[in-house]
Amino acid sequence: MKLDSAGLQVLSHEECMRLLPSCPIGRIVFTDRALPAVLPVNFCLDGDDIVIRTAAGSKLAAATRRAVVAFEVDDFHPVERTGWSVTVIGLAHVADEPAEIARLERLPLTPWARSRDQFIVITTVEATGRRLRQLA
Repeated sequence: MKLDSAGLQVLSHEECMRLLPSCPIGRIVFTDRALPAVLPVNFCLDGDDIVIRTAAGSKLAAATRRAVVAFEVDDFHPVERTGWSVTVIGLAHVADEPAEIARLERLPLTPWARSRDQFIVITTVEATGRRLRQLA
């Protein structure tokens, strides 16, 4: 088991990708008018790609067109003082090809908020993660 300088377990790419779909909500980090912005979103995986839905014309859809973004998911247990965090860095695009949109519509991704008719796909470039275990 590889540990970082703080004593946290370093997760492999495979473990990061396995943990991602275990939580229903993640956070997308993008740039909005030259400032960092973070939005909670529900998502699903399509292979190693992260898929989210947004409204056409939203600032999220505009800000993520061919942009480098971060996506983060975590799960912590405060009483046990255990948990993990996974961060994905990737290139985002709004799905605009009819065949891609038709395929994405078949994914198990139902928006929690009002109608979301546009798909954002984040192509994973790097996935990193850490796990905190109880001290012995």
